[in-house]
Amino acid sequence: MAINKVIYGGRTLMDLTADTVTAEDLLLGVTAHDKSGAQITGSCSYDVDSGDATATVAEILLGKTAYARGAKLTGTMPNNGAISQQISEKGQEVTIAQGYHDGSGKVSIDSVEQAKLISGNIKQGITILGVEGSLEPSSAVTAQSKTATPSTEEQVILPDEGTDYLSQVTVLAIPYAESENAAGGTTVTIGG
Repeated sequence: MAINKVIYGGRTLMDLTADTVTAEDLLLGVTAHDKSGAQITGSCSYDVDSGDATATVAEILLGKTAYARGAKLTGTMPNNGAISQQISEKGQEVTIAQGYHDGSGKVSIDSVEQAKLISGNIKQGITILGVEGSLEPSSAVTAQSKTATPSTEEQVILPDEGTDYLSQVTVLAIPYAESENAAGGTTVTIGG
């Protein structure tokens, strides 16, 4: 039987009877005596002093908990899982949302656009996204020459249907005419 109280000459030298320490209160491996005087070994598995931790709630996954700087933190970082997006236009950008990604998400070129990236659609000597072009100019290409008359409004000059491109566009001079008027002066007419 263990000794838990010592009285000598009417004076109490040691009294463990009111102590409340248990094995669960002591750090793992630390020894002490309980109120009965029996030796106990700590079983508390606190595994770290979190006083110097730097994690914030925004860096912990939403709903998950952790301890930092002596406090329990509940995460606010969104779980975005697998993000998959398609690029279908030349200038399109993909924005990756802030938060956790599980690593299985992908960004790829839209399958319709991928199907267009074939050697025969790309001019010979040009490589686009690893596809080397083989298209050579042929006699089947039709060029067109056009004449345009100036206007006071913007004009877009395009090849006619069935024509591949414009080989030349001739813009006529702006018409200019002078004539005498009834007031004895000269009227200048510019344009049509």
